[in-house]
Amino acid sequence: MELDRMDENDWKYHEEGNKSLVVCHVQHCRVLRLLKYPAEDSENPPQTAEQAFRQIQNIVDFTSNVMSRLLGDKFVHSGEVVRLPLEFVRQLSIKIQHQRPAWRCDKVMDIYSGCALCLPNLTTPTQYQPTATPPICIEIKPKWGFLPSSKHVSRDIKTRVCRYCMHQHYKVANGKWKRRSLYCPLDLFSGNRQRMHFAIRHLIEEPQNNFKVFKGGQCIYSSKEGSEGSPDMNALLHHLRPYFLRGNNRINAHMTAKAVLNDFIQVLVNALLSPAGGDGGPLTHRAAEGRSFCEASLFSNERVRHGSQGLPSSSVLSRILQTQMLDALDIEGLYPLYCRVEQHLQDFPKDRTRLQIDGPYDQNFLENVQKSSMEDDGSVEYAAAKVHQYRIAMTAKDCSIMAALVPSVEEEDDDEGLSSQKHLRDFRPQAFSSSVSILDLDPKPLDSIPRQLRLDQKIVACYLRTGGALPMGSLPLLPNFIAAAEREDRTLLFQPA
Repeated sequence: MELDRMDENDWKYHEEGNKSLVVCHVQHCRVLRLLKYPAEDSENPPQTAEQAFRQIQNIVDFTSNVMSRLLGDKFVHSGEVVRLPLEFVRQLSIKIQHQRPAWRCDKVMDIYSGCALCLPNLTTPTQYQPTATPPICIEIKPKWGFLPSSKHVSRDIKTRVCRYCMHQHYKVANGKWKRRSLYCPLDLFSGNRQRMHFAIRHLIEEPQNNFKVFKGGQCIYSSKEGSEGSPDMNALLHHLRPYFLRGNNRINAHMTAKAVLNDFIQVLVNALLSPAGGDGGPLTHRAAEGRSFCEASLFSNERVRHGSQGLPSSSVLSRILQTQMLDALDIEGLYPLYCRVEQHLQDFPKDRTRLQIDGPYDQNFLENVQKSSMEDDGSVEYAAAKVHQYRIAMTAKDCSIMAALVPSVEEEDDDEGLSSQKHLRDFRPQAFSSSVSILDLDPKPLDSIPRQLRLDQKIVACYLRTGGALPMGSLPLLPNFIAAAEREDRTLLFQPA
């Protein structure tokens, strides 16, 4: 990428989150991630160019020196900080403004620092030869995969109902989403294929901000915050169907919606359980599950026909879960330690550097976190290490997984009749090769901890107040859609040629 010859017409809007906006190159598999800040600060940027550079460099250092070591470097792309021509950034901001969702426009793109994070575009993987059908890429925010067992937890409900399921009630009650998602992270992280299939089915049903599908780099399925309607499942199935047709016989040409969806989910589960995040392999070393069901999940224990296998220890979900569980104290046990650190920094502000509160996120930072004592000796060093562990865990709880699925080229059978018979009896999904990556690995700021405590209290209070009940009309509508789609499929199937 020639930074001195940047043209805004070579880039297009991709997506954005709360703190940054992403544009992608129209030809090369690269994205630029630019900072955002509140619209009221548009004339007076909240930080200098050097501060913006340092902020992005901190993201790179934290990703490469901390999260990559914990999650596995095969899953993580750290990227690099680049300095862009200011005129290019300003013209780019003007070009993409009309493409941004209205509800995201309370913040503006940073056009003053010229700093950005350059990363590979994971929605258009480059490691595969071009095929007749482009790769399908699925972005999942898996969220918190375990129930807390800390002695500091004051409400028993937190040990029985997962944070995500309780948070859904809070979001619906406050109007952020019109309908509750029935997805439960504990099902996805269970390693049991039935439960994982159940979880992904509900992610597709009500994706919210936690599930997106890309085809050839274009987002073809997602949900918008505050949207009244559901995303277009018909459009998704239209895109997916060609990837799962097996043979040219009439039955396969009209796979039911349910069959397409099941095959798609099965291939995605295979990618998430793959020990190398690649093209499969035996699931040999499995971690013990040791985690109970969430009481709010609609999946019943009795439905598990083949036991709870647990996750392969080197799978992407296992690595994320292990990192999430660095939060051993829960926010309720962590907050007093945060207060100890804050009080110490008020008395000894220069110790902010020694305790690496704002970095640098280097090998020394990770070693201090990993060798932290299990017993509280009353020191600020112990408190700071536990605070850092919590911040790392929070990053893992809020990360995203990108799974790229590329259909393998099937060898044609020499005997057409045998081939037809083979396809008729072989109902396994078409073979796919896959790669899995983890993204959104920014460090969480120290001052977010009080907000986390307040949010935790509000979520639990809301759930206890409503008794887990939801207002009418707040449940998803997928089962009705599937039934309608299958009726349409049967009509097509039996129409005369």
